[in-house]
Amino acid sequence: MIELGSQPPAQDLIKDVSEADFMAEVVEASKTVPVIVDFWAPWCGPCKTLGPALEAAVTKARGAVRMAKVNVDENQGIAGQLRVQSIPTVYAFWQGQPIDGFQGALPPSEIDAFVERTVKAAGGDASGGLDEAVAAAEEMLEEGAATDAAQTFAAILQEDPANASAYAGLARAHLAMDDLDQAEAILNGAPAEISHAPEIEAAFAQLELARQAADAGPVGELSAAVDANPDDHQARFDLAQALSANGKTEEAVDHLLELFRRDSEWNEGAAKQQLFTIFDALKPNDPVVLNGRRKLSSMIFA
Repeated sequence: MIELGSQPPAQDLIKDVSEADFMAEVVEASKTVPVIVDFWAPWCGPCKTLGPALEAAVTKARGAVRMAKVNVDENQGIAGQLRVQSIPTVYAFWQGQPIDGFQGALPPSEIDAFVERTVKAAGGDASGGLDEAVAAAEEMLEEGAATDAAQTFAAILQEDPANASAYAGLARAHLAMDDLDQAEAILNGAPAEISHAPEIEAAFAQLELARQAADAGPVGELSAAVDANPDDHQARFDLAQALSANGKTEEAVDHLLELFRRDSEWNEGAAKQQLFTIFDALKPNDPVVLNGRRKLSSMIFA
């Protein structure tokens, strides 16, 4: 198991700042780490939504950025110097200077993007090291340590509940442990905002292939049936599934392409549908995917 980096206490990341300590907590502090300044007031409705969302995004960055909250009613001098004309107004400071900003409330996705831009402008990593944790968990999974990988992916999701890579990785870890129902439950439980992420869709495709593998017939018998009657489309389709289940993905793709060539509409286009499932389950730059898509396109547009 890897140890996820410890998160700085919230009081160190997010502070109420006044005119007395603005120079120290924002201008000087931003020479080391970027500081996001939130100008707000107790009577401001949108501030009550934006403030907590900004705090959540800053906390998620795990020390790569800090936040200063300035009550404009109590600190009108700072607001005047920075020409704050309406609130909420947010500025990002780096190297003692404002480098980015916005006015008004934003949806969470745009707030996350603003924080990420700020961190990247300072040469940092807004993921707070979670990308490295995901990579380490993926390596565990490749090496066959599915249980350790699952524990690591779960720990990442505790830090970042909307991490699509970790959700997909956790599901694939359960696939590796032959716990298909749990893998499906994990994928179905993914937050709506990441439910169509490429990583999630790839894991769904892998789940579908795993379910097919459980029902796959014997390769030898199916291969003999296809040799005896090359127009036995069902036998060829079943052979492709059996080959895929046995890790012979390229051969499976070849048979599906041949089936598509012989009868593209057989069983409501099952060959093309199965090809797309295999392509989705593999990495986009996999040679099997690249060659298979090219050959399929040439048949479709011939």
